[in-house]
Amino acid sequence: MSLWSGLVAAIGAVGMVVAGMFTARATTRAAQATAAANQAAAAAQAAPALRTADLAVLQATVERVDKENGLLRSENQQIRVKQSRMEKFLQAFSWSMDDLYRWAHNPVGPPPDPHPLVDEYNRTGV
Repeated sequence: MSLWSGLVAAIGAVGMVVAGMFTARATTRAAQATAAANQAAAAAQAAPALRTADLAVLQATVERVDKENGLLRSENQQIRVKQSRMEKFLQAFSWSMDDLYRWAHNPVGPPPDPHPLVDEYNRTGV
């Protein structure tokens, strides 16, 4: 019997070592699964905060662009007014030169008066 007892004791010891190895493997895998689950939970909890931050950045960008566009619109409007004024002055100057040209070819009476915009420019320089 002692042979059988020794054999059972040896097999029991080997079984305990093998069982310990399987337990260690299972524990390691369980720890990895728990870590992955914790990471997923943290990402899920952080997602709304990240979206809120992204939304805040987007809103600030939109406000800045709207403000710049508003400034550009007012600058563009001022440029259009100046351009329109310049076009009117150029047209008035052309009319005045045409009147003087016609008068020079047929000088009857006094020379024609310049267009009011040309006269204003001559007086003010603007």
